[in-house]
Amino acid sequence: MKRWLTFLTSLMMLSPVLAALHSSGGWMRDDQNRVVMLHGVNVVWKSSPYVAPNALNGFTVQDADWLKAHGFNSVRLGVLFAGVMPQRGSINSSYLNQIDRIVQLLAARGIYTLLDFHQDLYNEKYKGEGFPAWAVYDYGIPSFFNPGFPAGYLTWNVETAYHNFWYNTNNVWMYYQQALMAVAQKWASQPYLAGYDVINEPAPGYEYVSCFLAQGCSDFDQILQNFQTNMQAGIRRVDTNHIIWIEPNILFDFGTPSYLNQSGNWQDKNNIGFSWHNYCLTQSVANTLGFPAPSSCMEPESAAFAHARTTRSGLQSASFMTEFGSSDDLGDIARVTQLADQNLSSWNYWAYKTFNDPTGSGQTESMFSNDQDLGSVKTGKLALLERTYPQATAGTPISLSFDPASGNFSYSYRAESASGPTVIYVPTLHYPNGYSVSVQGAQVISAPNSTSLLLQNSGTGQTVQVQIWAR
Repeated sequence: MKRWLTFLTSLMMLSPVLAALHSSGGWMRDDQNRVVMLHGVNVVWKSSPYVAPNALNGFTVQDADWLKAHGFNSVRLGVLFAGVMPQRGSINSSYLNQIDRIVQLLAARGIYTLLDFHQDLYNEKYKGEGFPAWAVYDYGIPSFFNPGFPAGYLTWNVETAYHNFWYNTNNVWMYYQQALMAVAQKWASQPYLAGYDVINEPAPGYEYVSCFLAQGCSDFDQILQNFQTNMQAGIRRVDTNHIIWIEPNILFDFGTPSYLNQSGNWQDKNNIGFSWHNYCLTQSVANTLGFPAPSSCMEPESAAFAHARTTRSGLQSASFMTEFGSSDDLGDIARVTQLADQNLSSWNYWAYKTFNDPTGSGQTESMFSNDQDLGSVKTGKLALLERTYPQATAGTPISLSFDPASGNFSYSYRAESASGPTVIYVPTLHYPNGYSVSVQGAQVISAPNSTSLLLQNSGTGQTVQVQIWAR
């Protein structure tokens, strides 16, 4: 009887609406002082009206239910500057309400939303998206060659547009900040909000090639830091609770280091997050040409994790790999997810569906063979992404490993005081006949074979070790 009372009490502790995630000690934590790990997907509709519709190829109640059923607890949701402020200085409240439809679908299921100010190639003029047409300042340079993504980053007019943005031509930063503030004000009290991603994959502009050749770009990163600090200051005027996520320049995605903490003058450094991406440049080229990715991808992908650790340490921030994948290359997905486990990293796969992506890799990036049919999920990809993992830990993570082929799972953490239990998602997909569990330093308080394995620490300060294997 005592065991079941403990179990019911733990369920009651899970039921209240959770406050905002915050960054503490290099981790995301919830209001019960548990370290939260996020596994999720990107939902970014890049063409007008810049929000996924309530349709089969968009995002519906069924999509939210599907994510919940498969253990995904995070969505990076595209919120585009062009949608928030289509006209200079004018906020489109109707657009925000359309975004809110998805935010509320996710929150009702306990799925965290990261609001992502997404852009690629700046604007539709360059076969990209993100910035409104009124914010394009390229001196009218004619587009003799418009290759689109990703080669378009190297064209003169695209680099000029970025250059003028970074140097705040026509005071565009003020309008960008106003758009971010409108978003933050609307969702300042939103439960299950992972925070605000200030800008997606900021591109250096004229310095693009030199930054790549120099293995990083400290001068540009100082400009980028000034911009993101300015945006932080605006958000904090209307929302003092949620994490503000800053991103490195786009070349970080391919293994170059970041210099975002040179001066250390970040606003509200105690609640900041480092949002970063991990792609292999040679793999991206191979995917474009229809060839398999080379094995050399291990080096830059491992380097991205190493650089993220360094930046996270310097910022004393939470860290979140908010993009990776974008292909049907199962070897690459297996490699990056394993690296994520080894580095105790949260992640969002790119992408949930294709969403008419003008800069994407087509249907290969989707979780489904047919975006209008959730029954067409790519089972090999799902088997790698739907993993056993600790969603909330009453302590500090130490080590994590999971083998999708066997279902063998190992996790250890240092127990700390928390008002909720440790929660480990255990997918039926990998344990069709149930699972066995061995725990040291904690007690199992959930029902046998539950998809949410609940652990109550035996005490604080000791190491808890968990082993799970298929029956």
